[in-house]
Amino acid sequence: MTRRVVVTGMAGLSPIGLSWETVYESLKAQRSAVQIMPEWQEIDGLRTHVAAPIENFELPQHYNRKAIRSMGRVSLLATRSAELALEDAGLLGTSYVTDGRMGVAYGSGTGSPTAHQVFFESIHVHKRLKGISSTTYIQMMSHTCVANLGHFFKLKGRIIPTCSACTSGSQGIGYAYESIKYGLQDFMIAGGAEELSVSEAVMFDVLYATSVNNQNPKQTPAPFDKNRDGLVIGEGAATLILEDLETAQLRGAKIYAELLGYGANSDGEHLTAPAVSGMKKVMELALEDANLPAEAIGYLNAHGTATEVGDIAETAATNMVFGDRIPISSLKGHFGHTMGACGALETWMTLQMARENWFAPTLNLHEVDSRCAKLDYLQDEGRQLEVEYVMCNNFAFGGVNTSLIFKKWN
Repeated sequence: MTRRVVVTGMAGLSPIGLSWETVYESLKAQRSAVQIMPEWQEIDGLRTHVAAPIENFELPQHYNRKAIRSMGRVSLLATRSAELALEDAGLLGTSYVTDGRMGVAYGSGTGSPTAHQVFFESIHVHKRLKGISSTTYIQMMSHTCVANLGHFFKLKGRIIPTCSACTSGSQGIGYAYESIKYGLQDFMIAGGAEELSVSEAVMFDVLYATSVNNQNPKQTPAPFDKNRDGLVIGEGAATLILEDLETAQLRGAKIYAELLGYGANSDGEHLTAPAVSGMKKVMELALEDANLPAEAIGYLNAHGTATEVGDIAETAATNMVFGDRIPISSLKGHFGHTMGACGALETWMTLQMARENWFAPTLNLHEVDSRCAKLDYLQDEGRQLEVEYVMCNNFAFGGVNTSLIFKKWN
């Protein structure tokens, strides 16, 4: 017997806003958070100098030194977004959080890059241990977000780290969903986070996948556009609180959406190049899990990174599943590729847009690349849409593919 899984709390921290109200305003105004990073210009050989940082992120006073000494910026973003989501769900400070009924599935592409820098510079450059503390490794480790979330909120349930690059956040949501669906937990904290680091920009730069439109930062990235020139790195965190429908109803919780389907698979072909067959299959898996036909989906939030290979492959796979009439957009034009956070951030925003009956356009999409498959691309002012079902897709290095389907709760 399986259980129904619903979303009862949500929160996000993004370059275009630290609340849904500010994010919605930015999306409506078609505001870009991309800017020049002057310090990146000092790195010899680095082609891209643009990124989308979060500005004005401040911690509340109760985040004292003892509480956060094991956290780098990525864990701070994760913890604060989780705290806001728990508060939104009416669960913060309750026994549901600490009695073992709540677990966490959360991911980031890596541990805190700042901690990595301190650790390796101290050892390999300065040949000394000065600067390395007892918490440096905790900040570095790939499961730093879930470890810190478990400690901060005193969770006693299962901990599932999802460190899978650009699908870290979406896998966190997917595996949290399965934990509840199959009766292993009643509640799950789910999501992903990433802190901005030049090291991630370098990684894509050496693959010639980054935007070099350094003179016009607000005009890049441009997913699906014929003149796009690559991705832009961003940062952020978003958290969904998932729980068993019966439990949510018994405690009188407000419900945003029901998570109906999750698909996850591996291309098994290439470590960095996407495979159309794998992308197509993962959407079919999500539809099968949700027991829905393709025509039921009213809006699709695309991964849409603004890389040539990625955009062409993703749109081809989408067209194979849905034909050419599916409304689709990518949010990365507004705030770049937030890596481990993108699946969670874009899901949070998609669910909120569904509640508003308005979906944002792909910023900087002026003329669709003729090599991209025919789809109903949202451009210009966005679109008023009343939809029941939405799909969120993410694809990552390593051939990792995810697809999530939600039903708006009425």
